[in-house]
Order: sequence, then structure tokens, then C-alpha cells
Amino acid sequence: MRRINPKYIRIAGIVVAVLLVFLLIGGAIAYSKREAILQSAISKAKAKAKKDYNLDVKIGSATFTGLATVAFTDISVVPFQRDSLLSVKTFSVSVKLMPLIFGNIKLGDVVLQNGHLNLTNKNGVKNFDFLFKKKKDTTQTSHKLDLAELSDNLINQVLYKIPDNLSLNNFLASATDDSTRITMLAKTAVIDDGELKSTILVNDGTASSTWHFDGIMHPSDKDIDVRLYADGKKVELPIIEKKFHVKLNFDTLDTKLTKVERNDGETQIFTSCSVRNLLVNHAGLSAKDIIVPSGAIDANIFVGSNYLALDSSSVIHLKKIKANPYFKYTLNPVKIYEAKIHTGWMNAQDVFDSFPIGLFESLEGMQVAGKLNYNLNFYMNKDDIDNLVFDSRLDNDGFRIVKFGKTDFEKLNKTFVYTPYEYGKPMAPHTIGPENPEFTPLEQISPDLRNAVMTAEDPSFYRNKGFVDEAIRKSLATDFKTKKFTRGGSTISMQLIKNAFLVRSKTLSRKIEEILIVWIIENTRLMSKNRMLEVYFNIIEWGRNIYGISEASHYYFGKSPAELTLGESIFLASIVPNPKAGLYAFQGDGSLRPGLHGYFNLIGRLMAGKGLTQRDTNAYGFYTVRLKPSLRREMPADTAAVDSLIKQGDDNNGMGVNLDVPAVEEETKRPNFFQRLFGKKDTSQAAKMEEKIKETNDMIKDRIKQEIKAMKADYEQRMDNVDTTGRTKKEVKEEKKRLKQEMKDKEKEMKSRMP
Repeated sequence: MRRINPKYIRIAGIVVAVLLVFLLIGGAIAYSKREAILQSAISKAKAKAKKDYNLDVKIGSATFTGLATVAFTDISVVPFQRDSLLSVKTFSVSVKLMPLIFGNIKLGDVVLQNGHLNLTNKNGVKNFDFLFKKKKDTTQTSHKLDLAELSDNLINQVLYKIPDNLSLNNFLASATDDSTRITMLAKTAVIDDGELKSTILVNDGTASSTWHFDGIMHPSDKDIDVRLYADGKKVELPIIEKKFHVKLNFDTLDTKLTKVERNDGETQIFTSCSVRNLLVNHAGLSAKDIIVPSGAIDANIFVGSNYLALDSSSVIHLKKIKANPYFKYTLNPVKIYEAKIHTGWMNAQDVFDSFPIGLFESLEGMQVAGKLNYNLNFYMNKDDIDNLVFDSRLDNDGFRIVKFGKTDFEKLNKTFVYTPYEYGKPMAPHTIGPENPEFTPLEQISPDLRNAVMTAEDPSFYRNKGFVDEAIRKSLATDFKTKKFTRGGSTISMQLIKNAFLVRSKTLSRKIEEILIVWIIENTRLMSKNRMLEVYFNIIEWGRNIYGISEASHYYFGKSPAELTLGESIFLASIVPNPKAGLYAFQGDGSLRPGLHGYFNLIGRLMAGKGLTQRDTNAYGFYTVRLKPSLRREMPADTAAVDSLIKQGDDNNGMGVNLDVPAVEEETKRPNFFQRLFGKKDTSQAAKMEEKIKETNDMIKDRIKQEIKAMKADYEQRMDNVDTTGRTKKEVKEEKKRLKQEMKDKEKEMKSRMP
């Protein structure tokens, strides 16, 4: 091994010695001037707070008590003409010297006694609104925001502000508005060599509890493991319940931060969170308390320069089952939303046993066999929503029902009692079976009605397994574009299950339960398609307190279901999404309102295209439909009065071509998040029906234009391929002229069908 020249060693030693001398001199000067520097820094901070945020900051005293420890007394922060925000009696803090040399402030020891953080919002006046004050727009940016760098810096800054050692006594945090006051008094909070222990008294004015944060805090090593629990009771969050009407409590909540890395321009954050006996109750989620005995997520969050993602290595645990989720949100150059979920094969019984308590009442106690595997794939480019990707599949291997739980799904194969619900209240029960004279077997229902309803609600009813992916995909695309739930995706199977087994509460749990029951019935072949359609026609609502097709056909037209005409059938199909408004589709003389003309043409042409009826140039029976004379006197003579009765239909519109017919105009009110989520429609405009009719007419026009384009292409091809064998040029020319005129005549006839 070659020896280093002693000359170089001496030079290096001299350089190090010189640097040490300069460091010591600088340190001595800084130490002698530190009090002046401290007071100067405090003055600048006060001036900045006053100038930028209009805060009056006062400090009784501030002095060094050690090499890098500063002690403060009597601190107060008061926003201009607002309630006092913060007061602290004594506060001392020390910083780590080595990080400070490299420009990072890392807290060492913190001691705080007798403090009060006071947040108020009275009569719309907040004492913390300065936090939301926008900075002056510099507009001069040299580069785009790098989310990976921003998140890495933010995490480091937060972790560096967690002290290695903390001693906190009697620190009160309170939040007060016009109707609520909540206080959290930290009697003690101690971090000693990375071990956290705290006692917090929580009081919302009606009840009090004692919380504890315990665990391990090693922020410098990015190692945090903290548990939250309460003495002898659940941890409750009353402010969330009062503000958002969500009841939320749990036994324990564990959170962990295990690692933060920066790799290839990506910040990777490895965390986990688990909860025991979580209880959630919200009117939009479920009619009952939802209880999750045990749930957890190992969340690996990856942040890139322009995206935020939950990596597929993350794992969701729910009792006996687990799944790998993947979510990614790309911000630029265009917003892209991606989601995937994969479970792998699971024991079917483990899946059913892992459902949260109170979520799916009809499935409780069900015993099943076999295996299940769920996969979801969602992708949406905000600039290309029409090509949204949605694929949701629950595969099975040998799935079968061993024993029914609270609900016997086979009851639909025999006579049963159906109890409809209105606004959550049970109505008069109906017997569905031959014992009821109003019951109509499928073969005694007009084929035109069966075909019209299936065309409008579920064209592939006999081919699908309860769901139509393309219909759901289009519904999602439409809802994203309109920013509200305007289009449904329910098949006839889904509508049947909703009516037969579920109370009509507009909740997320009810919708998921509906989907699960449909999947079970379709994949175990509990019912034939004919029986499903037969029951469907005999239980769905066709008007105010009108249930079953027999009541409906006699109510509107005074005839049996077998006698219904094509026009009457298309009308009845049109009111399925909103049956209560069916009567108001008629005018005073018993004829249909003109706005329905386009709907009749649309459904009629779709039926004719499938050979279900003859092609018709007279709106497929629209002009022959007449309301029963005895009902005509109930119709308002004024069109405006009819419009005032218009309202959007059920929350579960079909996946076919529906025309939402009307209802009572309601006061204009922006729906909240859960209303938008669970299908509350905007009913503020009386012209909703006419708008929907216009949309339908536009669909008809588009379809006819496409037919014309295809027809022209066909004729042009025929003209190019005219047989010239044995013909003179004049004869060939005459043949092409004839074809051209025939094309023009057909185009004219097709355009005449436009509404």
C-alpha cells in the first residue's frame, strides 16, 4: 500500500487548525452577541406578524439560559380586533447545534407550562382567519411545483419540530362558535428519550372524557408509533358529529410512520393505521350504526413531481380478509384519476364474516361455500371523460349458499307478501301470487309492454348477469361531466331486488347491498329470468299508490295488461323511473303532452331495429294513447300548473333510455356532499322535463344523422360498383343517376323523421 506523503498530512492539519480557529472565533463573537441577536430576531418577528397578519405579539421576557436554550415568559398573540388567540405563561426551547450548522432548526428540549390556544368563530368572525390569508401574487415562477420535493421538505420540517424531549403541563386548547364549545386540556404530555405519555381532558359541554396519547416518538429516525384511547369508554369526536352530522367513535387508534425515503425523484412514505371497534353513523351511509370490529391499512404513499399515489404494495385489512388498493392522482399536464383494487382468492365465508356489523342486514348470518376474487380497474382522463375505463368484477369458484341468513332470497320463487315503502314507512301489503286476483302471470302481459320496458330499462336483460358494465361506465362518465348524479345504471334485476328486499333509504350501504344480492341471485341461479321479470312487473310502482301492472293498466286505461297497445306500453315504460308523475304526462283531454313525442319515436325505433315491432312513421302509437275518462277531470288545465308538479325520478334510474318525468318544484338549494353522492337530484327548475325531452330529441337527431351518413356511404359504394357488363355508357350513367336520386329521396325521408 502506498504511503501518503507526510508533507500533505501537515498541510491538511494546518487547514483544519485554521478552520477550527475561525470557527471558535466566530462562535465566541456569536456567543457574546447572542442576546442582541435574539432581541433583534424577536423584533423582526413581531414586525412581520403585525405587517403580514395584523397580529399583536407580546413577550414578557426572552433570554438565553444555556448554550442553545431560550426561555420566554408571558407570551400573548392577539389578532387585531379579535379575541386573544394564544397565551403562554412560561416556555423554553433548545435547538440542536449540528442541524443548525447546516441550516436546519431541530428542536431538542421543550418545556411549556400554563398555556391556552383559543379558537373562536362568533357571528362569522374568526380569530384565526389570518391563517387563510393569501400571499401576494408574485406571478414570477421559474419552475413548476415539484410535489415530491415539497412533500419531502414538509415532512422533514414537521418532524424536526417534534422535540426529542417534551415537558408540557396545563395546556388548554378550546374551540368556540355560536352554538358549540369544546375544550381539550393537556394536563401532562411528556416525551422522554422517545417515549410519549399524555393525559388530555376533553369536554364538549355535555360530556367529558379522558384521552391518552402513548407510544414511541423518534422523529429524527422517522420512527413514530402512537396510540390514542380513552379511559373506560370510547374516543368520541363530538365536533365532527355536530358539524357534519356524523357519529364517529372507536376504542383505540394506532398510527405508525416507519420510513420516509427519496428515490429517483419520488418521496416514499411508509405508514400504517389500525382501529378497533370503529362506529360510524350517517344518514347517507346507513340507517343503522356501522361497526368495524377491527380494520387497518398499511399505506405506502408515493409522491412524484406531479402525482400523489397510494402504491399497490399497500394492504387493507378487514377482519379476516385483505386487499391491495392502488390510487393515483396526476395533477399535470392533465388531471388523471386511477384506482385499482385486487383481493386474490378468498374463502367466501371469510368475506361474509368480515362485513361490518349493521351494513348489510339481509346478508347477516348467511353461510356460504367456495371462493371469491374481486378486481376493480378505474381510469379517467379529465380531458377525455367519454373514454373513462371502469371494470369491476367479482369472480367465484364453486360459490354456493349453504344457509340463508335473515332473508330467504328464494321467497321470490313462490307466493310472498310484498310491502312497499314510502319515505321509509310501510304501505299496505300486496300478495304476489295466484291468490291475488291482481297478480298477472308473465304470459298474460302484453309483449309490447314487456319489450318496451326492457328496451327502456334493460335491453340485455336476458343476456346479462344483473349488471351491464358499459351502462355503468357511461353513467359514471355522464355524472362526472355534469358533476351530479344525472344518469342511472340499474338493470331490471337491480330494480327488482331493491323493491323486493330493501327499504328505499337512499344510502350507500343499501346500494352496495343491492349489488351483492343481485350478484348472489344471478350467480347461483336462484331465479329464472322469466320469473324475475314476472315478479318485477307485479311489484314495481306505476303511479301514486299504484303497484303492479294489473293495477296500472286498469288505472290509466281501464283494460287488462294483455290488452295494452304499443303506445300505451311505451307510455308505461316512460314512467318507470318516476311513477308518481305518470298522471301528469297527460293533457286535460286525455292525450299525451307533445314533449313525449320524441321519447316514443326513440323507444319505438329501438324496438323496430330489433324486430320487436313494425317500423312506424306515426310515433309508434303516441297519438292513440288516451287516459281513462274518469281520470281526466283530475288533470290541471293550466300547463304551468302541470309543470309545477314536475320532479326528477327515483334515485335508481334504469340503465336504458329513460325520460325522467317530473314533480313538485322545490326551493333552490345546493345539495351537500352526501346528497350528491347518494343521488339527490336538482329539482329547482320547473322546466326539467322539457330539458330532458330536448336531450332525448338530440339523441334521436344524432342517431338519424349517423344513419344518413351510413346510408350515403352505402349508396356511393353501390354507384362506384355499378355492373357495366352488356351496358352502354348511357345506361350506366342512367343507373348511377337513379341511385343518386334514390339516395336523395331516402335522405329526405330520414330527415323528416327528426323531431
